[in-house]
Amino acid sequence: MSSGRPKLRRFLAAQARNAFWRPGADETYGDGDDAAWQQIDWPALQRTVTTPTGPVNLVDTDPEGTGSALIWIHGLSGRWQNWLLNLPAFMDRHRCVALDLPGFGHSPMPSDRLISITRYASVVDRVCSAIGVDRGTIIGNSMGGFIGAEIALKFATRVENLVLVSAAGLSQEYQHRQPLVLTARMAEMAGAYRAAADLRRTVNRPRARRLALQGVMRYPERLSPALVAQQLQEATPGFVKALDALMSYSFRERLREIDVPVLVVWGENDMLVPVDDAQRFVELIGPNARKVVFEDTGHVPMLERPSRFNATLEAFLAGEPAPHADVAGVHG
Repeated sequence: MSSGRPKLRRFLAAQARNAFWRPGADETYGDGDDAAWQQIDWPALQRTVTTPTGPVNLVDTDPEGTGSALIWIHGLSGRWQNWLLNLPAFMDRHRCVALDLPGFGHSPMPSDRLISITRYASVVDRVCSAIGVDRGTIIGNSMGGFIGAEIALKFATRVENLVLVSAAGLSQEYQHRQPLVLTARMAEMAGAYRAAADLRRTVNRPRARRLALQGVMRYPERLSPALVAQQLQEATPGFVKALDALMSYSFRERLREIDVPVLVVWGENDMLVPVDDAQRFVELIGPNARKVVFEDTGHVPMLERPSRFNATLEAFLAGEPAPHADVAGVHG
């Protein structure tokens, strides 16, 4: 137990720095345009796909399949709305499919209540088959990045490009060996989302937004009440089983098998998955992977810095060797 205490102290110190010693958000933080997503008739784009484990709720912006596919996978305690500031920027040129993983959002728990990273990868593969997506770019945040990398390993022909956004899958191996650190992180994540239901009615207050999401975002008080309300959920029945799945699976030794272009995106101030993991992913995957780090940003760069994220992703999809080259506040 004592061997985990230095790591725990560093973790708590990082929490304190983020809570009390922040430099202050610049004008590009939280620069998303709410009108862009609010004017879209999302219910008209939603559909339910039946899989062997149960129904999966998703948004499909181009059911006819006329554009190249982008598959968006949320993280632990997330939902498809985690991509609200990104989907409008790409849906005019791409078929965007954003799903609720089983046990999250409007997708019920699997019929047998079994959850694993490999099974989630299989669910995404089944969904793609059901809606006629043969191949596409997989974009995953946190646990969604873990799942995306597993898809690239298990269903390689399905993946054209892979985007790992603050992806889980590496540092949890150490956390599993250090119960103090794991307990601290679990308590923060569970507490934030447990408080979410109570705070839903107070999202108009910047301090309430800070309280609900301070362990996830750098400056959550800068995000709009409308956007924050879309991120909060009353309950996530898949949370505990998904966390257990995340902490008990490793693919480190197989990452070299991923041979598609990979973009690794991270927030420099991520407190849930350390920024050092970005470099580890690049080293383990190989020369087909490139890293970009967003300055003064937390665990969800796509929501915190949507303009940076969308510009970087656009350049990556266009085949730019250094997709962050023309984007301010980003370094490799």
